[in-house]
Amino acid sequence: MKAGRQKKILDIIDNKTIETQQQLASELYFAGFDVTQATLSRDIRELGLVKVAGASSSSYYALPGHSISIQNDERLRWRLTNAVISIDFSENLIVIKTYPGEAQGVAHSLDNIDWKEIIGTVGGDDTVLLIIKPKRAVPGIIEKITALSGR
Repeated sequence: MKAGRQKKILDIIDNKTIETQQQLASELYFAGFDVTQATLSRDIRELGLVKVAGASSSSYYALPGHSISIQNDERLRWRLTNAVISIDFSENLIVIKTYPGEAQGVAHSLDNIDWKEIIGTVGGDDTVLLIIKPKRAVPGIIEKITALSGR
């Protein structure tokens, strides 16, 4: 019973945005598991679920291995949307122009996004330099950055 319930919790968290224990209990109930708040709290602790920041000051439960990635994706999206002025490239280098003071934050977010093609970044005051390997990956990286920045 416990293993099945915990497996269902992981499935729910993986497929839906769950902000509260009450929402999770409700989803479990609809899946055939009637649990108390104490049992649910124990399950959350045993599974190592964490609360991560979401959009517009909300937070939600996430799987332990995905929390950093989720935060990095959202942080990068926010930075690209609010800081990027332009994107250009030459060969295996991408240059991102930002508003003054924003480049290091954008570079840091790109360093932590774990895109294997980005082998390094340099962030100045208003310019980020991305070094891409292999060169043929540049259009794909520009496409990802453009999509995340809403351009």
